Amino acid sequence: MSMKPAIHNTFTTNKKEDDPEELGHPPASNSQTACSEPGPPDGGFQAWGTAFGCFLVQFCGFGYIASFGVYQDYYTRIYMTNHSPSAISWIGALTSFLSVNITLFSGPLYDRGWFYQLMVVGSLLQSLSLFALSFTKPDQLYLAFIVQGVLSGFGMGLMSGPTVAVVSQHFSRKRTLVMSLVSSGTPLGSMIHPIMLNHLLNGTVGFANGVRISASFVSALLLIACLCMRTREFPAPTVSYTVVARKCSREVLFILMTVGSTSFQIGFFFPVFYLQLDSTKHGIDINFSFYSLVIMNAACFIGRCTSGIIAAYTGVLNFTIASTVACSAVIISMMALSDVADVVVLGLTYGYFSGVYIALLVPLVTVLTPDLSELGARMGICFAFTAFGGLLSGPISGALLGPQYKWWIASLFSGLIALVGSSILVVMRLIIYRRGINKSPSIAGGNT
Repeated sequence: MSMKPAIHNTFTTNKKEDDPEELGHPPASNSQTACSEPGPPDGGFQAWGTAFGCFLVQFCGFGYIASFGVYQDYYTRIYMTNHSPSAISWIGALTSFLSVNITLFSGPLYDRGWFYQLMVVGSLLQSLSLFALSFTKPDQLYLAFIVQGVLSGFGMGLMSGPTVAVVSQHFSRKRTLVMSLVSSGTPLGSMIHPIMLNHLLNGTVGFANGVRISASFVSALLLIACLCMRTREFPAPTVSYTVVARKCSREVLFILMTVGSTSFQIGFFFPVFYLQLDSTKHGIDINFSFYSLVIMNAACFIGRCTSGIIAAYTGVLNFTIASTVACSAVIISMMALSDVADVVVLGLTYGYFSGVYIALLVPLVTVLTPDLSELGARMGICFAFTAFGGLLSGPISGALLGPQYKWWIASLFSGLIALVGSSILVVMRLIIYRRGINKSPSIAGGNT
């Protein structure tokens, strides 16, 4: 359920009635402009090999981040019982935060032609961080925070943005299709990793050997990815973040979208981090609880795949608002979780609508970008703020839980703060209606 790279499959719903070639330009800060060579080949061994390598990076990156709920549950119940859930959740929160915000640096480096260096360094950091984690002893929270939170977050951040951007060098007409295939590595990883980690950590293997097996699996896939990926164009100068930031600071709609998304994400990660622990603490069969994240992430995959089709009729912003309201309602409903049926219903519902939100966030930025050459910079600025919501989500929820596990307090707060974010997006929609911008089918739907 990680957010940024797994959402490009819905770009087809955001075509403006402009020149198709203009809309075909990749985002600025993570893009490559056409050079004197022929255009992207739209196929071939090198192109599809690069796409496969990028898929593996997403599988091992954001797919692994979405599995932190397994670590949260294991650390809280077994391995770090002397520390509060809030303190433990800082590990996953920081990983998610860095994996998004480091793209502010990896994007410009990619633009300068450092793609291979970013892939090698990022892969080494992620691999070494997981192997180092296996040497963490019980209650050594500080060591887990450094290796799993900081090092792993840096590694993922160096790789996530460039692996999405490099696809545009190899594909033009098939770019949206291939980006959706690449981004599908995230939900697939978020289903495979939890199953693997639960069986390893809670089985006979134990924590140290279990993490080493997981680290070996991730390292092997990243090695294959590095061997498969290739670049074919020289980058062009990127748009200045400073210039774009000045423009964004004067745009009310962009500000409302950023503030609303940031507020929403403060509550967004509560189910991601705590659904498995919640079901376990309520006496639900532990073997079933291990699959609660798998159920949620499977529904998230469906949400991502279907969001583009539905948004073509409802409009990107309208469907985004609907998904955030639904997510807020589900988060509040988690205070009533008590049996297997509750876990299934809440997991499926939240997974689907959270997948819709993740899938539509980049297209929402796109339809509000008047100059697509600034899209990459605008995405970076927006995500730099929204990442703070993800950083605060887990720790705040854990602090509200407390040692007595007062689930209703954490659920109510997370749901209400997410609903505040939804309300800000509603205000944004009303402003668009008042200004008469809703004639755009990308924003308001095809029937408006």
